[in-house]
Amino acid sequence: MNYFHYVVDEEELTIEKLLLDKWKIGKKTVHQMRMDKAVTDPSGEPVDWRIPLPLNAVLHFHFHAKSDYEQDDVSGVDILFEDEHIIAAVKPAGISVHPNEKDNGGTFMNAMMKSIATNGGEYVEHIHRLDQGTSGIILCAKHPIAKSIMDRKLEQHEVTRIYHAEVEGVMKRTKGVLNYPIGRDRHHSTKRRVSPSGQKATTHFRVMERRSDSTTVEASLVTGRTHQIRVHFSHIGHPVVGDTLYDGSPTEDGQYRLAAKKISFEHPITEKPITIEWIV
Repeated sequence: MNYFHYVVDEEELTIEKLLLDKWKIGKKTVHQMRMDKAVTDPSGEPVDWRIPLPLNAVLHFHFHAKSDYEQDDVSGVDILFEDEHIIAAVKPAGISVHPNEKDNGGTFMNAMMKSIATNGGEYVEHIHRLDQGTSGIILCAKHPIAKSIMDRKLEQHEVTRIYHAEVEGVMKRTKGVLNYPIGRDRHHSTKRRVSPSGQKATTHFRVMERRSDSTTVEASLVTGRTHQIRVHFSHIGHPVVGDTLYDGSPTEDGQYRLAAKKISFEHPITEKPITIEWIV
């Protein structure tokens, strides 16, 4: 069973107000928690959901939810941050975020499940994803409430993600905004393209370093469309180095040069600002 504790920091707060108004948890989840008597005091006694709680009262939240990922050791998956609610780790380039129908192991989430289970946990779910060839930070939730809150923050663009990319050619602009809608490529099942009928997609960038034949840029996503950075830079004639799907020149190791380096957000429970950075 997964659990976490919460210290009440507002007057006149009931459990119903905490879940529905402050954390904005879905009514279906709240109903299930009520049926499960999922909120107790430190002694394990269920707490009345309608009575205002005293300041500094300690609540224990219990969950029966389990993730069904198999446990697996995966090289290069390094933990950067972890507390009762969330965990962030580095996904190496070349591995998938989660298993598909043909493969139950060797993915980022298999490694996360192994880490969680080692400490007695049974639940972990990713908040966002990275393409298989993209390395860098992925944030995961350790219980359903954190998952629900962070899903909403991501949808409302309250999570800032910073990427570093080496793109082909020397970019003239020092900074800019790429605002091109992205849709599916009808000629290629996994490819995306800039399309007037596609979904709105906005990428901010600034140049970090120029070389004789390539440029390193920092890119931040306002939206999070599939392959967004790869599509946008290819569209303006500067594909990511090694990204052969989008006209980049191949690299010796077969990987393309795109990494998720930093993620910033307000913590789902403590509401404190959190920044997690991957420094190599």
